[in-house]
Amino acid sequence: MPSPYGQPQPGYGQPGYAPLDGGYPAPCAPYNGPASAYQPGAPPQGYSPFTSFPSKAVAASPVSDLSSPLDLGRTRGPPASGAPSVSAPQVYNQYSQGDMQNGPPPMTQAPPRPVASQLYNQGAVNLSGPQASYPQHYGAQPSMQHVTNQMTGMQITPGPPTPAGPGYAPPHSSQPPINTTYSGAPPHAYTEAPPPASSAPTQPPPPRGPAAPQQYYRGPPAPSQQPFNSSLPPTSQQQYSSPALPPPSSQPTFPPSSYSGPAPSLGQAPAPQVSQPQQSYAPSQPPFSSAPPPASHPAFVSGPPPAVQGSFPPRETPPASQPGSFQSHQPISMPSGPYPGHMPPQQQHPPSQPSPYLSGPPPPRAQMPPTSVAQSNHLPPGPPGPMQQPPPQSGMQAGYPAEQNGAFGQVRGTQPGYAGPYPSQQNFGAPAPAPPPAPPAQKRLDPDSIPSPIQVIEDDKAKSTEPFSTGVRGQAPPLVTTSFQVKDQGNASPRFVRCTAYNMPCTADMAKQSQVPLAAVIKPLATLPPDETPPYLVDHGEGGPIRCNRCKAYMCPYMQFIEGGRRFQCGFCSCVTEVPPHYFQHLDHTGKRVDCYDRPELSLGSYEFLATVDYCKNNKIPQPPAFIFLIDVSYNAVKSGMVNIVCQELKSLLDYLPRENPEMDSVVRVGFVTYNKVLHFYNVKASLAQPQMLVVSDVSDMFVPLLDGFLVNVNESRLVIESLLDQIPEMFAETRETEIVFAPVIQAGLEALKAADCSGKLFVFHTSLPIAEAPGKLKNREDKKLIGTDKEKSLFQPQVAFYNTLAKECVAQGCCVDLFLFPNQYVDVTTLGVVPVSTGGSVYKYTYFQAQSDRERFLNDLRRDVEKLVGFDAVMRVRTSTGIRATDFYGSFFMSNTTDVELAGLDCDKAVTVEFKHDDKLSEETGALMQCAVLYTSCSGQRRLRVHNMSVNCCAQLADLYRNCETDTIINFFSKYAFRGLLNSPTKAVRDTLVNQCAQILACYRKNCASPSSAGQLILPECMKLLPVYLNCVLKSDVLMPGADTSLDDRAYLRQLISCMDVSESHVFFYPRLLPLTKIESGLLPVAVRDSEERLSKGGVYILETGLHLFLWVGANAQQELLLNIFGTPSFSQIDPSLTSLPVLDNPFSQRLREIIEMFRAQRSRYMKLMVVKQEDKSEMIFRHFLVEDKSASGGASYVDFLCHMHKEIRQLLS
Repeated sequence: MPSPYGQPQPGYGQPGYAPLDGGYPAPCAPYNGPASAYQPGAPPQGYSPFTSFPSKAVAASPVSDLSSPLDLGRTRGPPASGAPSVSAPQVYNQYSQGDMQNGPPPMTQAPPRPVASQLYNQGAVNLSGPQASYPQHYGAQPSMQHVTNQMTGMQITPGPPTPAGPGYAPPHSSQPPINTTYSGAPPHAYTEAPPPASSAPTQPPPPRGPAAPQQYYRGPPAPSQQPFNSSLPPTSQQQYSSPALPPPSSQPTFPPSSYSGPAPSLGQAPAPQVSQPQQSYAPSQPPFSSAPPPASHPAFVSGPPPAVQGSFPPRETPPASQPGSFQSHQPISMPSGPYPGHMPPQQQHPPSQPSPYLSGPPPPRAQMPPTSVAQSNHLPPGPPGPMQQPPPQSGMQAGYPAEQNGAFGQVRGTQPGYAGPYPSQQNFGAPAPAPPPAPPAQKRLDPDSIPSPIQVIEDDKAKSTEPFSTGVRGQAPPLVTTSFQVKDQGNASPRFVRCTAYNMPCTADMAKQSQVPLAAVIKPLATLPPDETPPYLVDHGEGGPIRCNRCKAYMCPYMQFIEGGRRFQCGFCSCVTEVPPHYFQHLDHTGKRVDCYDRPELSLGSYEFLATVDYCKNNKIPQPPAFIFLIDVSYNAVKSGMVNIVCQELKSLLDYLPRENPEMDSVVRVGFVTYNKVLHFYNVKASLAQPQMLVVSDVSDMFVPLLDGFLVNVNESRLVIESLLDQIPEMFAETRETEIVFAPVIQAGLEALKAADCSGKLFVFHTSLPIAEAPGKLKNREDKKLIGTDKEKSLFQPQVAFYNTLAKECVAQGCCVDLFLFPNQYVDVTTLGVVPVSTGGSVYKYTYFQAQSDRERFLNDLRRDVEKLVGFDAVMRVRTSTGIRATDFYGSFFMSNTTDVELAGLDCDKAVTVEFKHDDKLSEETGALMQCAVLYTSCSGQRRLRVHNMSVNCCAQLADLYRNCETDTIINFFSKYAFRGLLNSPTKAVRDTLVNQCAQILACYRKNCASPSSAGQLILPECMKLLPVYLNCVLKSDVLMPGADTSLDDRAYLRQLISCMDVSESHVFFYPRLLPLTKIESGLLPVAVRDSEERLSKGGVYILETGLHLFLWVGANAQQELLLNIFGTPSFSQIDPSLTSLPVLDNPFSQRLREIIEMFRAQRSRYMKLMVVKQEDKSEMIFRHFLVEDKSASGGASYVDFLCHMHKEIRQLLS
């Protein structure tokens, strides 16, 4: 289907995804390992393609492998004709000889860079090993002469050893040179002319086979190169051979016997047979003309084209100019699927298979030339080739191929239905038997050969076994998807603060050049797991917290004590301040105070100070806060059952009001109001026998009709309150009033808090658009015709300015508003949400609320909202060291000036995202410091200051910046930045801005940090290899690309919700978690699978979690035993799709599944209602919407198509 991005532009060759058969240019050669300029010799023994690290071999220290190239194209060797390789300086002159970097240098120091020439030596690709010739549908087969010429151009001499990594012996020249094999297959098979522009992404590229190790980057092997060198930025220079996901657990990883041919081993592409004539590619492949490749386009980095996929003759890389190939440093090779593209990927990889993404050098492939993406599809299944599959790496989870340095090619395992041993053995060295010819595969980039989110998540879990200590400056924490323990040793825990980059650029120019956003997502009151200590409370006495005289930063580990401890120098502004006598302490021989480790503020990253009266409003100690419940009692509210449910629940919920000490009663007072188009206040004073109602019908001038008896202590007035809650549903049971007000309701609560001189929270339960005559009256303005036009932005702006003024008044009083909506039609969430969003509150929405099915979700949300710890009347300020400053803030708050973030309420779920800009140069020695201080009133009425400190490194090299970024945090920032942009720009402009910024980030990396390589390669930094897939999820979200059935209210609701999400919630929201449930063991969660329909097996059951929804998808052929264990019925047809909770059955499977569901719910701030989705049922459309790697119904691109589009954008920037 056409790509959402429209037709490729001329010159954009399929990015490397060329279907082989005519579809895409070969450029996408699988990642063949580092190309060391494709050395022709056979790959060294023991070198598995995936081991070789992305193609760059840095001279000695592989540090550089930063990137993961996706090879979207073939690896290039010089064209047969000897044209210079793209890498030659002409193309990137920035790599002049001396400058060439093979990837970013290690953090410590840059490895010597091999000269350009060595990089690309024409080293031969070692493709020894017979190449099978599969039927290629490529143009006519080249003449022998042609091939020979090509080969010569390729220099098949054994080049310098490839940098693959340990175990990488240099190729021996003794191995049969590829060319032999090759002779059969002329490389230029690929060379055929570049694919037509149109072939681009519109059609999915063929799946790629595993990457061949071939692509060797010249240069001596980096000895250190192990898979993931830590020293290097892990770049995913994966050529894209990303690993595929492991097969869903449910699927058999071994091939079913039905497959007739032997299955190739996972990693391996069937080796092409030498003897077979290449002609198998039929001329039908017009897209590649058989002409020799243009000189400019180096086909592989010297060396024959990867044969790996042997099925086709290798194709040359597309000319440099040609856009399409995705060559990532490691070329993204497509896995050569043993089977032609049709099988479900899931089952493809056997567990043993190493992950395609290896960050280590790619495992050697059978000694064949690297395959290109395109080829992979066509390979017929064949016996596994020798080396193709990388040895499993220890520590990897079964089922995930190990990640090798960045190679992305996933090797796929057989699928059920295909027999064939999947030998996991490495077979290094022997040539692979030739596979039988295979049917042509479909033209499509193999999803397993591009970076896999699941692989990255699993690798991080395997790596993060020790507690994360925050004492090392600039150390990136484990991912949000990893469960880890934090030890605070001077920097705030990542549960409180996560940064987009832990190496900040030293200058504004460098920041501008890279376009990487410099931001921090701060969740000041985050709840910590039970095994971590909450921040200590420090009391500095009547004088209050010790601060810097000039910048007012609070005492922290970055203050340097001098003059024997009598003064301290501020780490933020360098001002020297006297130490008060009561705080004086001597210094030890290292210059540290001897009480350093006894004082949280001198040794920890997060702590709290007890604030003095000087930090209180009007210099008065605050009163304990109050909670006011305002209940809509109009016809819709009563009829839906909402009024009855709220009143019944509040009776028990009042025992769970927030408190600091669980042993003590809460000091929070409560009040009650009901309303339709007038307001009813209730006197629930303890001395009354029955509650009294006071009605205020003049809603244009709201006032509170009683002071004494409105806000009361729950324990003292319990009987009166319970009597009131029993009577409200009865009093309004027969109401016929449908018109309601809204703004006066908030004014009533605000006036009550003002009268009591306290801060507090309003819980408003509301059903419909406020159309009654009153301030803040609204009209229905939902107009689908505006969607997609320049006027669409007006729909995200409040209808009337009244609510902005009201919000400002609420913030001044410390009045936070939480809104629970129960709409059956448009209610203008944009406008009704202004006050909740500006006051630090929350909006909860239950569209078409039904008491029976939605009750549990609503009550769980309400309970959590009432019970959670919350601070009131808060002010947050972020201070930074000289050189940077906080310039922009995103979240639910109000700002009356440029520095103070004011929050009437701040709870444990709210995050504030802060963007930093340079105002001077930073120094690598001192790094950059930030301190977030939040002054708030606790729920017990105490005024406190919570302080979080963070220090990050500063770098003068772009490579160091790209080595230490966190993609999940960058995506969190981008989503908030984009959603705010909707207020001023059309949706399309916002989406284009995001794509452009992402392309600039990746193009800067490619231009300045990656080894020069063909433009056909897509090269991604290791720590950002998932940026394209996650960014695509943001672009396809309902906010930026609504489906036909997405209401304006839904978009406004999500936009407000995401504005205050932390990184863990935004991650699962944009890339949901999909777990196969065929086998679940106690204590362990099944390994997730990628969010794509092709990962689902008809015989399986899967659970999908988005943070807001929970789906249980049941395949039409699910085993009876599984259905019995979960639903108590063996028949698929008898499963009730309206279930919202699973039956409690007495079997271990049912028990464990229910535990998993409860665990998921406990991790999220909103209760996720369970929805059972039967395959091919109408509800499956909703479920499919969350399979974010697939094309969306609203026109969003699939991951594969978007990657091609992104590659095109990057090439345009580079050209």
